Amino acid sequence: MTTTVTTRRTAMTTDPPTRPLTRLAGRRGTRVPARAQIMGWLLLVLVLVLLTVIVIVREYLHDEVDRRVTNSLEQEAKEFVAFAESGQDPVSGRMLADPGALLHNYLGHQYPDIDEALIGAWPAVGGLGVVSQEQTEPIKAVAHDRTVLRRIIDDPRAHGDLDTAAGPVRWVKVRAETARGGSAWFVVEHHIAAETAEVDRSVRVLLLVSALGVVLAALISWVVAGLILAPVRAVRQAAAEITEHDLTRRIPVDGRDDIAALADQFNAMLDRLEDAFRIQRQFVDDAGHELRTPITIVRGNLELIGVDPAERDEVVRLCTDELDRMTRIVNDLLVLAKADRPDFVSPTEVSLAELTSDIDAKVRSLGDRRWVLAEMGEGEFSLDGQRITQAMVQLAQNAVQHTSPGSAIRIGSAVRDGTVGLWVSDEGPGVDPSEVEKIFERFSHGSGRKGGAGLGLAIVRAIADAHHGRVVVRSTPGSGATFRLELPAKTTGGEA
Repeated sequence: MTTTVTTRRTAMTTDPPTRPLTRLAGRRGTRVPARAQIMGWLLLVLVLVLLTVIVIVREYLHDEVDRRVTNSLEQEAKEFVAFAESGQDPVSGRMLADPGALLHNYLGHQYPDIDEALIGAWPAVGGLGVVSQEQTEPIKAVAHDRTVLRRIIDDPRAHGDLDTAAGPVRWVKVRAETARGGSAWFVVEHHIAAETAEVDRSVRVLLLVSALGVVLAALISWVVAGLILAPVRAVRQAAAEITEHDLTRRIPVDGRDDIAALADQFNAMLDRLEDAFRIQRQFVDDAGHELRTPITIVRGNLELIGVDPAERDEVVRLCTDELDRMTRIVNDLLVLAKADRPDFVSPTEVSLAELTSDIDAKVRSLGDRRWVLAEMGEGEFSLDGQRITQAMVQLAQNAVQHTSPGSAIRIGSAVRDGTVGLWVSDEGPGVDPSEVEKIFERFSHGSGRKGGAGLGLAIVRAIADAHHGRVVVRSTPGSGATFRLELPAKTTGGEA
């Protein structure tokens, strides 16, 4: 038995270094650490948001430039139309019937913006007569470019855009008729390269600031992700350090967030694992301790067996008795090993009177005693009848072991104050009050109460605990003892 246990533990100790590699090899997914993934997703969202904002801002600024330029062009055109309709010199008041005179007089009183050119054109001998107002040479060169001016005049539209040597130009034109029937064209050219360049500079500054913000956000998200994942790393580290020989490590929990809840659940899992390993080791240790004696007896008798038939029969009887005792010990240990499982008891609706009557019928075959059914409770309650019967039979067997033939043993049941009570009372030597707790431990006997492997009362307490009840002992040394199961009086529908 000892060799088997050692081999199993050795295998468990040597397996973990290889098993994680096998599991990882068959998994799908990325090897990127969670911290980097968190930072990456945050940065991706941030970059997308910033790019969206930059695009929106750029479009807004361009639209604002277009609106401002268009309003400026329309304003200049309206002012000329108003002047042309009056046809008078604003200073002298005389009529301006000649197209050239009209345009010269109007432009002589205008001061265009630095990016604008105000141009007047009229039919003249040999081509077009042209007069203009502008502030810079590049704009003047475009304003006096007859090819550009001809394209604008010949265009059927009243406004439009045009690429020139000085950059893109937005224009608007107005055609006026003088009193003498002459034609005049008033053209306003606005060079938008400066405004567009200003918008582009603003967008570049915004891009630069956004890039710096992304870098700063990367640093902050890396630190924050590390702080968030620190408890997760603690969980992983604790899991890596836990072995079957040391399940005492726990994760310190601070806070009430999801990570703290994860740590709590992990600690609860470790508690369950530690209990499971403790029960397993206790089972193995108890079995090894208790089975060692009968095995030694069987081996010793087999080694000394002689040729005399009577002697062989005696050895066979002794070996059979010890094997029966080992079977009882193993069965009891298996019951105790199951005691912590949720399916150890299976409560159903049980009639307390019928259960008590069945127990009375079964215990009477345990020994030559004066069996007395003292009382039977009434009602139906949620109990595991088989486990309760097992506990009561064990208590009755315990009473038989500590009483003499003909001694009275009383059993009974009752329902009082929301509690179902079942008891066995004997006239034996009793139990010392200082040993009441001790006798319910595994492989333990009270003084003066010998017999068995010392597992019966441990099983009784396990059954009571599984029903959320308890075992109570009332005894005076030398005057017998009463062992009582006290269980909650529950029905399948709730409290009784």
